[in-house]
Amino acid sequence: MAAHRKPKHVPLGGQAARTAATLALASAATATVFEGSGHAEPRLTPAQVKAKVDRLYQEAEVATEKYNGAKVKADAERSALDRLRDESARRTDRLNTARNGLGSIATAQYRAGGLDPAVRLALTSDPEQYLARAAIAEKAGERQAATIASVRRELTGIRQLRAEADGRLTQLRGHEADLREQKAAVQGKLAEARSLLARLTAAERARYEAAAAGSGRSGSGASGAVTGAATGASGAGSRADRASVPRGPVSAPNSRAAQAISFARDQIGKPYVWGATGPSSYDCSGLTQAAWRAAGVALPRTTYTQINAGQRVSRSQLAPGDLVFFYSEISHVGLYIGGGQMIHAPRPGAPVRVAPIDEMPFAGATRVG
Repeated sequence: MAAHRKPKHVPLGGQAARTAATLALASAATATVFEGSGHAEPRLTPAQVKAKVDRLYQEAEVATEKYNGAKVKADAERSALDRLRDESARRTDRLNTARNGLGSIATAQYRAGGLDPAVRLALTSDPEQYLARAAIAEKAGERQAATIASVRRELTGIRQLRAEADGRLTQLRGHEADLREQKAAVQGKLAEARSLLARLTAAERARYEAAAAGSGRSGSGASGAVTGAATGASGAGSRADRASVPRGPVSAPNSRAAQAISFARDQIGKPYVWGATGPSSYDCSGLTQAAWRAAGVALPRTTYTQINAGQRVSRSQLAPGDLVFFYSEISHVGLYIGGGQMIHAPRPGAPVRVAPIDEMPFAGATRVG
């Protein structure tokens, strides 16, 4: 029987050894690449960062307008609920008063002994006086019946008020949940934008913020920074913007449009703060609402309701004072001042300013006042 022998290890030599070494190195390098690819974030160019930040700001503005709409609804429900509770309290007071009146009547009847009227007439020594008292008692009985009917009405009304209040409370809680959701969406988008901007070098960030200070919107090649660095750079620009809007009366369809423009001009340089309606800061629809309120015209709160607040006009028919809207979601609005320019509140880091209307996708215009 042949013996089992351990096979001999024959070392590779020459070309075979070199080939094996090359394959081993290549395998190690490939493994290193695949191990690292799951953890390292891709290096974005400044242009890619800008594009992403622009998109995030636009998405944040959509969420801001949804937040504004939810806040309007929540405030309305809260006011309605307060009114219902006040009315319920007033009716409860009336109910208690009526109940107390019924209690007094019942007490008087108890003290009279509850005798049959014919018996009391027979026992009385003064029938005429009794009959006079009986007539008064009859009227008191009629008042008692009216009081009972009033109590029943108040009870029914209070039940209805409480049921309506319960419904309002349910709706309020739904709007408050929507508020929290939209607030989280805005804050998340802005935080992501800050994170992306932080990946730029100091020089890239400086160029980016300078471009944001001189422009206003994504369509013109800059989106602006979330930090306050752009604010300082925009100071001179804000003064120039304010100077570019005519002082005093402007060529507008009416005096109210001129007043709205005058108000908006005085807000130039104030910061954008999402959800703000003035007087120290604004978001886009908050600014236009405040401007027209100063002219005596009440506008709704959001971009997608303001666009339906007046007469629609085409871009070729624009006149100073018109509201101009942008993006397919109708998520941004400005106040047209003529010459293809508007005053608007762009976004965080970019204060109220004058800007061309062609730097964003035009969605429509409305004439109010």
